[in-house]
Amino acid sequence: MSRIIVYNHTRCSGSVAIFEIIFICSPRKGEVQTMRDTSTFQNRPITMNQKNNLLEIEEHMYILDDVEKPNVFRNMFPYSEIPKIPFNDRIVPHNMPKNIWITDTTFRDGQQSRAPYSTEQIVTVFDYLHKLGGPEGMIRASEFFLYSKKDRDAVYKCMERGYEFPEVTSWIRASKEDFKLVKQIGMKETGILVSCSDYHIFLKLKMTRRQAMDHYLSVIKECLEEGISPRCHLEDITRADIYGYVVPFCLELMKLMEEYGIPIKIRACDTMGYGVNFPGAVIPRSVQGIIYALHTHAGVPHELIEWHGHNDFYKAVSNSTTAWLYGCSGVNTSLFGIGERTGNTPLEAMVFEYAQLKGDLNGMDTTVITELAEYYEREIGYQIPPRTPFVGKNFNVTRAGIHADGLLKNEEIYNIFDTDKFLNRPVLCAVSNTSGLAGIAHWINTYYQLKGDCQVQKNSELVAEIKKWVDQEYADGRVTVMTDEEIVACVNRVCLEKGITIENA
Repeated sequence: MSRIIVYNHTRCSGSVAIFEIIFICSPRKGEVQTMRDTSTFQNRPITMNQKNNLLEIEEHMYILDDVEKPNVFRNMFPYSEIPKIPFNDRIVPHNMPKNIWITDTTFRDGQQSRAPYSTEQIVTVFDYLHKLGGPEGMIRASEFFLYSKKDRDAVYKCMERGYEFPEVTSWIRASKEDFKLVKQIGMKETGILVSCSDYHIFLKLKMTRRQAMDHYLSVIKECLEEGISPRCHLEDITRADIYGYVVPFCLELMKLMEEYGIPIKIRACDTMGYGVNFPGAVIPRSVQGIIYALHTHAGVPHELIEWHGHNDFYKAVSNSTTAWLYGCSGVNTSLFGIGERTGNTPLEAMVFEYAQLKGDLNGMDTTVITELAEYYEREIGYQIPPRTPFVGKNFNVTRAGIHADGLLKNEEIYNIFDTDKFLNRPVLCAVSNTSGLAGIAHWINTYYQLKGDCQVQKNSELVAEIKKWVDQEYADGRVTVMTDEEIVACVNRVCLEKGITIENA
């Protein structure tokens, strides 16, 4: 009986896998191929590297490690302690795709964390997403539930819009019963839940890795048989065995894609927000390590990799940007970050991350972000926290008098960019006990849209009188910021008493 050398990943693998040598024998006839089998390692293909024009052979073959007991990475995730972020200082290179984009889960992950949207609300928001994405379709797809009649009605109405982007897609569990819904509606793509950590495989599904993989593959094959493109949601990937399960599973998916000629997307789901973007961090917590494994070792093309983040540790945005930087074309988001527990990656955040990385907006209409925020508050009744970047009431409002003085001289000093141009939100100064003359003057000029020579100066009589009123209010014990309505009333009173107008103040 012959023996060959096989490389096995060790349990301390990090951003790049570490390997140890083990000796194994050929499998017996009829045995399921696992990490202890050898047939996969025979006749490994030699390919030409188009970058360095050298022939290459894959040194390491990744096949399923069908463990008997779950590997829950207790060293990193001790439940009675705070999770740990270990490092091995193995670094992977930047590899940002030429084309990157945003996808949306507002009507799926976003909706399961709040009161359901009405059909009319879903269609209206979908229209806004189409407008925001622009002519290049930067909001590439939006996913929907299919389980209730209301869900399906919304899907039909959005599909009737006839937009190329966002593409209307669905989400189902890995069950043949759910797949019937997709076939009935006639969608081109559906998401399929394929939980990949041992927490889910062993503890929730009560399966082994081999059983879970075989079950998932059977549903995906059925999807392919119908000509529908599956999007595989690898739930809880930041607690999964990347080289013992995730990469072998994705290799099987890539074989199916080649066999059927239908794209199979891989969505890497940081379900619990454990992902980190620190160079040299250990997988499965390393975002760049995961993306590198999917693209380089599982052979998944950039355009078929998507990152889905959660914000449990305040890292949803930075992790999503990291996924782009290291080889992921798609980043999945929800409007205003609304989603399970602490929420998802905010869609509006990734619009501006894109612009900063690429140098332009590629046709995205960012003023729609403000329209969406206003629609959510006015029609849906969702109150956006006031300090939320880009959309909160106070995101570009300053209260300190010294800041207001700077804004009055040049708003670039204390505003992140031209928020009036990109969001229809001019920079504001709230009036309080710390605003000073400059803050009041800036409020008047902004509120009344005074430009150039028409602007009120901080040494004007109008500003001085309003300042007296403000100081008296706080001397009498006031602790809240002045409202717009109160200041307007004071402006009108002072103008009437002094016989002046805003223009000649």
